[in-house]
Amino acid sequence: MPGERGRAHPITRYGEPVLHRACTPVEAFDDALAELIEDMFASMYAANGVGLAANQIGVDARVFVLDCEDAEGERHVAAVVNPVLHLPPAPRELIVDDEGCLSVPGAFEDTPRSATAVVEGFDGEGEPVRIEGTGTLARCLQHEYDHLEGTVYVDRLPKKARNRALAEAGLR
Repeated sequence: MPGERGRAHPITRYGEPVLHRACTPVEAFDDALAELIEDMFASMYAANGVGLAANQIGVDARVFVLDCEDAEGERHVAAVVNPVLHLPPAPRELIVDDEGCLSVPGAFEDTPRSATAVVEGFDGEGEPVRIEGTGTLARCLQHEYDHLEGTVYVDRLPKKARNRALAEAGLR
């Protein structure tokens, strides 16, 4: 199981600069990257999350990991390096559902997301990977990709909802 050899790190909280800027592309598919991915899985599992971006443990790198189900209940476990997100063209079906984030602990807000999403990138060894998502997986792909762009889900909310979520998380 991914993360068994990794070390759990503290989760970076909303407001830390590393969460609010685009992450640097990964150039080397080496032992350091493999260790980072293991640590990310360990950190995600320790925090009871379904996805985690590298900047959520303070690392400026375009990498995310996930372990979540799609709309059909199929479990997807993956690490994606240097992802590119593809959404259906507008107008696209949006699903509004509760969304939370390990970097905004305990707060959940209705957040609209595309009903489907595709991410293309590379696995930890540099092999191409493509993940097509529906349901929670589609939401997770969009959420984690946003992190790598420097956007936290609360940044997408109206001001009142954002302030409520940040206050609920003890970040205001």
